[in-house]
Amino acid sequence: MNKTEDKIKEVLDKIRPYLNHDGGDVKFVKFEKGICYVELQGACAGCMFADMTISNTVEEVLTSEVPEVIKVVNIKEV
Repeated sequence: MNKTEDKIKEVLDKIRPYLNHDGGDVKFVKFEKGICYVELQGACAGCMFADMTISNTVEEVLTSEVPEVIKVVNIKEV
């Protein structure tokens, strides 16, 4: 595990309670070439707002707190 991945996981741990409150969760999958791959789980996985959760919450927070992250992708989209 590298330092960037450790920072990503720390930030995801900050976001997780908000997702848990709505019955969802987020799982770190991998970090590669500036892109953080995550998997939305629970209620978030099938939610019609999943794309907004990724871009407006997960990506916004990660890119501001972890400069190495330039984009976040939900692996369900790949």
